[in-house]
Amino acid sequence: MGLDTKPLSTLHEISSYNVADFPVPTGREEEWRFTPLSRLRGLHDGTAEVTGNVVVEVDAAPEATVETVGREDARIGRAYVPADRVSAQAYSSFEKATVITVPREAVTSKPIEIGVRGTGGARAGVAYGHILIDIGPMAEAVVVLDHRGSAVYADNVEFDVAEGATLKVVSLQDWDDDAVHVSHHHARVGKDATFRSFVVTLGGDLVRLSPSVSYTAPGGDADLTGLYFADAGQHLEHRLLVDHTVPKCRSNVTYKGALQGDGAHAVWIGDVIIRAEAEGTDSYELNRNLILTDGARADSVPNLEILTGEVAGAGHASASGRIDDEHIFYLQARGIPLDEARRLVVHGFFAKLLEKIEVPEIRERVLSAIEAELAR
Repeated sequence: MGLDTKPLSTLHEISSYNVADFPVPTGREEEWRFTPLSRLRGLHDGTAEVTGNVVVEVDAAPEATVETVGREDARIGRAYVPADRVSAQAYSSFEKATVITVPREAVTSKPIEIGVRGTGGARAGVAYGHILIDIGPMAEAVVVLDHRGSAVYADNVEFDVAEGATLKVVSLQDWDDDAVHVSHHHARVGKDATFRSFVVTLGGDLVRLSPSVSYTAPGGDADLTGLYFADAGQHLEHRLLVDHTVPKCRSNVTYKGALQGDGAHAVWIGDVIIRAEAEGTDSYELNRNLILTDGARADSVPNLEILTGEVAGAGHASASGRIDDEHIFYLQARGIPLDEARRLVVHGFFAKLLEKIEVPEIRERVLSAIEAELAR
């Protein structure tokens, strides 16, 4: 487990709404050792000036309601308590939160689109935000989070999925090249509820996204999928936590990334805890990285802590490597030029993941973005 040999359950035991409860990171902590703190623009130590501007716009399905509320609203923070200093800083600093509610047994007739736009530029100071997606019992919804523009931004996103409900989320980080984004996505999954998350991270100077899942009752089912493409100088970091605290729940994590260019850096941390009371858990996590050029680096750390002997299944796998020369030779031997052969291999690497994006417009946009990355 790297620099810190404490159990996962101990590493993740601190949660608080109070910034002062978290020490300022130095970079030696297990949870911060891969993050270049100097590029966070003060998000981690309280020195950032809150003068940035990020606009949240919602195009909601008619079945959903959208509200803008203050932190005094009792629903805010109900599903998630901040788990590190930046998350706590974002919670204590946002002015207004966006709350989207899908009522009991409602089924949204179209995706709920949430546009998060940085309009002030990365040098204009930082901005903070908070979003809550509240899905009522037996309801079904699809949500698209679309991040664009330029900003230094930290936020928390809560997904509260009630009994028997189904929520599918696509989160697209397509920031401008100078943007910095540190975000926590937390799903609280109820009895027999289903949560599906698809994260796509392409843009930004530094993006650190921390998706996490907790369960409130048996039968919860969470599937976390991610795709990322890091270019020269980019730092893209995904830190996942699935905390199984109740019996007979399921989780599956699959993240894949490609890297090219000098200084391209991808970090994937996958932490799964199966606690003593979580008998009958079925869990698996997988990370794969495809390194396309010299100078790129991928750090991949799957961690699994099992505190009960009664599990339905538990495992993890991780691998990073270059394009197989035999694959390229096979394609070139059939008259396919090198650049086209390389493109086909990368498409094949991501193909099964892309099929899981259920919003056609987003799937086509991601395909076009991958094409543009390869054209560089």
